[in-house]
Amino acid sequence: MLSITLKDGSVRKVEEGTTILQLATTISAGLARVAIAGKVDDEVKDLTYPLEKDAQIEILTMDSEEGLEVMRHSAAHLLALAVQNLYPGTSFGIGPSITNGFYYDFDTEHAFTPEDLEKIENEMRRIAKENLCFERAELTRDEALDYFNNKNEKYKVELINDLPGEARISTYTLGGKFIDLCAGPHIPSTKLLKAFKLQSVAGAYWRGSEKNKMLQRIYGLAFAKASDLENYLYKLEEAKRRDHRKLGQELDLFSLHDEGPGFPFFHPKGMILRNALEDFWRKEHQKRGYVEIKTPIILNRALWEQSGHWDHYQENMYYTKIDDQDFSVKPMNCPGGMIMYKTKLRSYRDLPIRCGELGLVHRHELSGALHGLLRVRNFTQDDAHIFMLPSQIKEEIIGVIELVDYFYKIFGFKYKVELSTRPENSMGSDKDWQTATDALKDALDTKGIEYKINPGDGAFYGPKIDFHLQDCLDRTWQCGTIQLDFQMPEKFDLTYIGEDGEKHRPVMIHRVVYGSIERFIALLTEHYAGAFPTWLAPVQVRILPISDKHAEYAQKVEEILKEQDIRVEIDDRREKINYKIREVQTEKIPFALVVGDKEAEQGTVAVRRYGQQNTNTMSLNEFEELINNEIKSKKTGLEDN
Repeated sequence: MLSITLKDGSVRKVEEGTTILQLATTISAGLARVAIAGKVDDEVKDLTYPLEKDAQIEILTMDSEEGLEVMRHSAAHLLALAVQNLYPGTSFGIGPSITNGFYYDFDTEHAFTPEDLEKIENEMRRIAKENLCFERAELTRDEALDYFNNKNEKYKVELINDLPGEARISTYTLGGKFIDLCAGPHIPSTKLLKAFKLQSVAGAYWRGSEKNKMLQRIYGLAFAKASDLENYLYKLEEAKRRDHRKLGQELDLFSLHDEGPGFPFFHPKGMILRNALEDFWRKEHQKRGYVEIKTPIILNRALWEQSGHWDHYQENMYYTKIDDQDFSVKPMNCPGGMIMYKTKLRSYRDLPIRCGELGLVHRHELSGALHGLLRVRNFTQDDAHIFMLPSQIKEEIIGVIELVDYFYKIFGFKYKVELSTRPENSMGSDKDWQTATDALKDALDTKGIEYKINPGDGAFYGPKIDFHLQDCLDRTWQCGTIQLDFQMPEKFDLTYIGEDGEKHRPVMIHRVVYGSIERFIALLTEHYAGAFPTWLAPVQVRILPISDKHAEYAQKVEEILKEQDIRVEIDDRREKINYKIREVQTEKIPFALVVGDKEAEQGTVAVRRYGQQNTNTMSLNEFEELINNEIKSKKTGLEDN
């Protein structure tokens, strides 16, 4: 008898050779009905897999990410069978699962069109209803080569030839009609494939190499339930509506031009938004004991060699010559911060020193990677470098965590946390890296923050905590980071005089909150769908006089609001008032104030808030109080969209 440990820790005794499905049946008939695969000692297997030794087993359903991955991989095989049926003579590449779906690569003379995708999807649905089984078989290398050579499947043959010589090679047959080279696992049958949709077709080089032939890649979506698919499709459409590139142009915030690819141009309204974010940043950092510095954009090669960037980051840097010497445009602000630290002798009493810098950096991104403000070649990092005593590490990390949490709550973002550990291309000793990693873990644990370990994704000089924002469409974006660094102080010979009168080495934190101003503006634009909270809106109030005779009162209202630093403008065009109101809504201005005879006589304003149909009449003093409270409280306005 085998001892099988289940996910809840309970142990069951089963006969050797019992399949995962049979095990699920002994647990409950309901579980067996929804089971699609099993995890045996952390390795996912088909339900038909026979148990041969004691193991830890988890029964997977489509409620789990691993279960969804199995289902999506099976959907890729269903796609391949549909293409085989409709387009005989097609050669097959690979068909893995991906986030939210799957794809398959095809080599065919037929160029797939959107109409073809609809036809293929209909064929997939027809096949799925046939309840075809996925059947696994193992072949020797020679058997597999014979089969796929006979089928003229050159891509499969190439993959087989790359496998180890003695390996048994697994294939999966779908309903006896389509055989694929595949490690699996798969769902039991196609009846479980219900909520899927083909999405697009794109070119893809075989095995990702431009030296190989371009294949046609069909992408599809697949979910456990139709409602999940519908929700995802809704979010895709909503993401298009919220695209910051589209809204940035419509709201006149910024533009991108061929004369400077990856170098954004900010317009006057975009600068108001930037300045509001920067002013908030400065105010909150001053409260927490930060000082602000500014370091040069161009520094010489010797500095970048000393920092390690020349060896570890050179391909992302821009270069120039000055007086026949090599210089580089800074990709990061930290080396300049080191020079500032060394301008005078530091005492242990001076530490910690928290130096903030809104520093413009330049990085050489490939043209194909550029994407609006999300991926640019120059951007402003809201950097800060904290120089501290070893005894201050935990307290300072916690302080940054609390600052990041405060900022993200102000903007209405939820977030997830990852701890990224030592990468292969790194500097420093194992001891320093372990000390730094343990310190970050200790701070997170003390704050009670859940986090995921991201192995090997730290900076080349230290481990880091990354904050991944979750927007209103449940997309995640990496923004804030805290990097603990023992290496840079060593490389730049940073010291302080300790209580013992001797020189000691400080420890350093690199950290950002926004990440980059440009990227954060892109995220805010999409998060709010361009309807920025009142405190951030480039124009907070537009006054709409009903006719020319109300212009004088409109100007009086404008002057009063401007005295309170409210961003206000008047639309005095000879247009109908309903047309003016529609434009205010289109431009997503938080407040429209309609003024006519009644308002001028009584000293009131008719207030129309963005996204609402009703108009409320109130005194000018009442409106001043309303808008000032909204600006002061930094209300997000998300509940009004």
